[in-house]
Amino acid sequence: MAYDTEEEQVEKLRELWQRHGAPLLTGVALALAGVFGWNAWQNYQTTQAQNASTLYQSMMEAVLASDTEASRARAAELAAQLRDEFDHTRYADFAALMQARLAVEARDFPVAEQSLRELLESTDDVALQEVARQRLARILAQQERAEEALDLFSAPISGAELTASREEVRGDLLVSLGRTEEARAAYKAAVEALTDASARPQLQLKLDDLAEEA
Repeated sequence: MAYDTEEEQVEKLRELWQRHGAPLLTGVALALAGVFGWNAWQNYQTTQAQNASTLYQSMMEAVLASDTEASRARAAELAAQLRDEFDHTRYADFAALMQARLAVEARDFPVAEQSLRELLESTDDVALQEVARQRLARILAQQERAEEALDLFSAPISGAELTASREEVRGDLLVSLGRTEEARAAYKAAVEALTDASARPQLQLKLDDLAEEA
């Protein structure tokens, strides 16, 4: 009887294996694949970040090395490479800002404008968007497109420093358009946004100059 019982138990184990053995192995395999896949993805992300950081450092070294056409060209080349190969990293966003700066220094305003507009569309960082927006506004002003530049600031922005710098840019644009009263209001708003207005003496000077003209 004991023999029959053992035989029955073996048969039951065989049946259980036939029913659940393959799915169990598949589940284990999938779990292991998920673990190894996640680790591989993490390693890839780490490597990408390290490569982007190294390339960004090389770009900055080229910028700081010397104020020559060759060094600026090299920096622009590295910035383009960063944006092309690591487009989903913050380094690519900073590279776009550098591209715009280098283009402005070369008086190539259309290229600078394009770099900043692309950054505005690609980044989800609100502060970085505002920095790009303000720089773009100044570039448009250089091309006698101050009215168009003012339209960039239709959306509200928070933060004392960003608000102050935006209002200062708006004031500069309004001055260039001869809209003195509006410019004065913008400069005043910029000063009031700052916790320490003495840290931005040029802003107070702009406001004082308009007051003297009143």
